[in-house]
Amino acid sequence: MADPSILLIEDDNAIAAALARVLLGQRYDVRRLGQGTGAVRAAEPPVKLVILDLGLPDVDGLEVCRRLRAARPELRILILTAREQELDVVAGLDAGADDYLTKPFRLSELLARIRSQLRRDGQAATSPADELAVGELRIDRVGRRVWLAGEELALRPKEFDLLVLMAAHPGVALTRQRIMDTVWETTWLGSTKTLDTHVLALRQKLGPDAIVTLRGIGYRFELS
Repeated sequence: MADPSILLIEDDNAIAAALARVLLGQRYDVRRLGQGTGAVRAAEPPVKLVILDLGLPDVDGLEVCRRLRAARPELRILILTAREQELDVVAGLDAGADDYLTKPFRLSELLARIRSQLRRDGQAATSPADELAVGELRIDRVGRRVWLAGEELALRPKEFDLLVLMAAHPGVALTRQRIMDTVWETTWLGSTKTLDTHVLALRQKLGPDAIVTLRGIGYRFELS
């Protein structure tokens, strides 16, 4: 089997060279692009994951993310940027990114997130229960589609995974650690800001009372 192919879109030569060496050492097939122009073409198969900087010299990285997501809905996109404000994270996820990591970063955390994204890419949606229904919410786990009161919702990949976990346990207190371990599929040691932004996005689509925050614990799904 060929090594997983990663496209690194980063204009800083020093950062790009260092990351490429590390990724090659992890047996990934790495391609590098120093600008946003040409990103869609460069991300064509066999590329499975894009590591995307937002501060590109020609096109804003958010626009590049949108173009990549529109061209290849199944592509995994990990934003790696110095933009660290919560609004920046939300904007990145809204643009279609699957994950968001800020600079400076721990190399071990970046590699864990890459492994998680590529593992998700290789998994089939299989479950004894192909559909979930909670009140007016219906989830097609195989087709990865969601309807609320008969209207289909547009969810990003991790939003869908998070919703499936919560909808499968309505009324149950889910700890932050359990959610991170299940949805992001790794032993999570860092910040859970990514989880918070995904919960915020789901509340905007399902209603503000659909997910209850449990201080110091996690969340509870209460859509009825």
